[in-house]
Amino acid sequence: MHNHPEFIEKQYLGRDYSRISVRLVLALFCFAAYFITEGREENAALFLVVGCGILLVSVIMMFLLHFKTTVRNQSIVLDGLWTTKMVKIDLNSIVKVERTPYSSYIINNPVYNLHQKGTVRFYAGGEDAVKLTDKDGLLYIIGTQCPSELEQSIMAQMGK
Repeated sequence: MHNHPEFIEKQYLGRDYSRISVRLVLALFCFAAYFITEGREENAALFLVVGCGILLVSVIMMFLLHFKTTVRNQSIVLDGLWTTKMVKIDLNSIVKVERTPYSSYIINNPVYNLHQKGTVRFYAGGEDAVKLTDKDGLLYIIGTQCPSELEQSIMAQMGK
């Protein structure tokens, strides 16, 4: 068994375009409110502080790793933030692999190891996902920016 990973993908919290646009609209609203109320009220500077805070948090979130997906040694390893537990999915128990859209919604919340109604979800951003079904019928839905590469690497590891 070699230790070289077949696939590695890092997903960051702040790099989802819909979330970035929402934060930018909120910051622009704060800056517009600051310029409109500048001469009328003493508390107008609060809008400037809040707008700058939103931009600062947005930049920090762009570099905050949500989780890392690694396909290696006939398993998928999902490693999250500091306090999350590493999840290892054994590919020997997987019976079906398919590429699907993650969700029909426009805006999806980032999740890590969310167990809900017989599925386990991992998502940070993007529109696509790889759905894995194990022998017990449990579904793993892994959101990804490169679905074809993830699917090919999983199929390659399952074939070994």
